[in-house]
Amino acid sequence: MTDTSPDRTERHDPVYDRMAESADFIELRRRYRGFVLPATVAFLVWYLLYVVLSNWAPGFMSTQVVGNVNIALVIGLLQFVTTFLLAYLYSRFSSARLDPLAERLEAEYTAEKGR
Repeated sequence: MTDTSPDRTERHDPVYDRMAESADFIELRRRYRGFVLPATVAFLVWYLLYVVLSNWAPGFMSTQVVGNVNIALVIGLLQFVTTFLLAYLYSRFSSARLDPLAERLEAEYTAEKGR
């Protein structure tokens, strides 16, 4: 069986390939992963805790907090709060730590591509 896929230089812009190996690009990816991976793991653990408690601790989850509001409802609503909080934190992180570096890389790419 022969490989009919184009080689790397035909698939990618050579300017991008060069930039992808630059220190700034590697730093941008490191910063991005440094936020996204821990945030994703934390959120999944938080969500799975809710699922586990709902399945294996129904007595605890049905504990009334105020009136007909039980712990399951409170934790379920906190899932939404957590989602919006993570979106807000990512937006702030991205604006402060990712965007300046990405803008510098974009300017460099545009300058090289314009040659």
